[in-house]
Amino acid sequence: MDLTSISSPSFLKSLDNEQLKELSEDIRSFLIEKLSVTGGHIGPNLGVVELTIALHRAFNSPTDKLLWDVGHQAYVHKILTGRADQFDTLRQFKGLCGFPKRIESEHDVWEAGHSSTSLSAAMGMATARNLQKKSNYVIPIIGDGALTGGMALEALNHIGHEKTDMIVILNDNEMSIAPNVGALHNVLGKLRTHGTYNKAKDELEILLKKIPAVGGKLASTAERVKDSLKYLLVSGVFFEELGFTYLGPIDGHSFEALEENLKNAKKMKGPVLLHVITKKGKGFTPAEQDKIGTWHGTGPYKMETGDFVKSTSVAPSWSGLVAETARKLARNDKRIVAITPAMPVGSKLEGFASEFPDRMIDVGIAEQHATTMAAGLAADGMKPFLVIYSTFLQRAYDQVLHDICRQNLNVVIGIDRAGLVGADGETHQGVFDISFLRHLPNMVIMMPKDENEGQHMVKTAFDYSDGPIALRYPRGNGLGVPMDQELKLIPIGSWEVLKEGTQAVILTFGTTIPMALEAAAQLAQANISVEVINARFIKPLDGEMLRSLQQRHIPIITVEESILQGGFGSAVLEFFNEHELKANVKRIGIPDMFIEHGDVNQLLDEINITSEEIVKVVEHSIVPSNRYISS
Repeated sequence: MDLTSISSPSFLKSLDNEQLKELSEDIRSFLIEKLSVTGGHIGPNLGVVELTIALHRAFNSPTDKLLWDVGHQAYVHKILTGRADQFDTLRQFKGLCGFPKRIESEHDVWEAGHSSTSLSAAMGMATARNLQKKSNYVIPIIGDGALTGGMALEALNHIGHEKTDMIVILNDNEMSIAPNVGALHNVLGKLRTHGTYNKAKDELEILLKKIPAVGGKLASTAERVKDSLKYLLVSGVFFEELGFTYLGPIDGHSFEALEENLKNAKKMKGPVLLHVITKKGKGFTPAEQDKIGTWHGTGPYKMETGDFVKSTSVAPSWSGLVAETARKLARNDKRIVAITPAMPVGSKLEGFASEFPDRMIDVGIAEQHATTMAAGLAADGMKPFLVIYSTFLQRAYDQVLHDICRQNLNVVIGIDRAGLVGADGETHQGVFDISFLRHLPNMVIMMPKDENEGQHMVKTAFDYSDGPIALRYPRGNGLGVPMDQELKLIPIGSWEVLKEGTQAVILTFGTTIPMALEAAAQLAQANISVEVINARFIKPLDGEMLRSLQQRHIPIITVEESILQGGFGSAVLEFFNEHELKANVKRIGIPDMFIEHGDVNQLLDEINITSEEIVKVVEHSIVPSNRYISS
């Protein structure tokens, strides 16, 4: 079938099972081919082909609301709603978003890039439906990994208590980004193995109805027998105790089973949970055989072999550099414990886990728990290393504030994917952490200029004993600089001059340092002498150096790959204001907006964070050389 000819999912209702199977094969082939070029979340999408088709057959989108939790498994949904012709642009600048996007289609009723949000959103939509006297269905689709998130459990509790009409699809592939952990995962495992539960329950109910009415005692006994069998078959009957009608588990790749159970679910009142078993990566052998999450989301790959198109960079990845340095330090310090919220592969902690299995803790998709657990470890003398993506640290803001900073505990926070991340777009850009961490008392924030300084910062972080310290590092690879063999400490709050100059100064850190040096080189050709400073500590600032710069009466330009409001440049302005010092400060950074998906360099160009922009700002700043005011 020509998938680009699809404009609406309504055509699905007229297909027979053989045609549906052919369509499934066409979609899988299409995804494997297209994603081999663009990269993307191939594993999750190959696993939900039949499920997505069945949902669009059973319901009428967008009147009926399909909410995709996390959203990285919505590619099939996008194909069926008329966007197949855009897949050559998937996750590219100005192209098709890798997650549901409300402005893309009326069928995308909920946007998500973080997990565990669909049930709460669905409860809101169901409540709105009821208040508006409508009769549409609300169908959140949530994975077994996302179900471990505290927010999802809160929503389950509320939905069950209110007995809200809703059909929850539990897409259970036994694996989220990494293998799932936790007691709830074990509950689902028991449900999977007791596939005869509903059949036995139905047969028992038929038997009970045949018992003559000979008094309340016998009826009561029969009910107790029924309840006992439920608990025998399914340990805890978790979902039914929460107030849901549980259906399943069923084969998520069988159209017959899906159609029958969805038909039954639509007839039921109150909340229904349909437990669907799927195979992540189905139809593509390398993805099917993946046991650690490598094929959850990938870059380009070779269709024929499954080999990834590797980066030409010979430099270590930032995640690997930080994780391996921590591993090296952990050999001589038994207090070091690594904690991750379901990102051991993404944050390159496999080596740490293999060498120190007892000191590597994956808590699942539970950022808040991970953060407070780190605080508890620190409170009892351990040295926790909380490794977490910048975008996911947002979810644990209160725990960082209340449990770590307020108690001034020695937690090392490794902020992975700090700055723009590119293809995953606005839900994943790590550009807010400076603004939401900088104002927290006791917090130290630093970011290295290269991987050599990065390894020394890891050493500095674990030697620091005066409270929490956060190390930011970007996605991708380092610069390929020579590496010192011996680790050393960097004085907290110290900056360094990378290039001396007399007419202006650029303060920057991390990924924007090469950009600043390039701008200084361009300005030198115009006989403008500019100093470049590695402002590697974002908090505390190097007050001594700032005072020295102010006394020189030269323009100061701050450059950061983070949001301007409350960011590094704001900190510099606040410093001068607090100390009643006048300075000509200009800031370059991310404006007050969400940054969509695309190549990082294209995004930086779009928002004017470039060497050319720095040159313009410097040239403009040195003209009114007698004006030294904060701006």
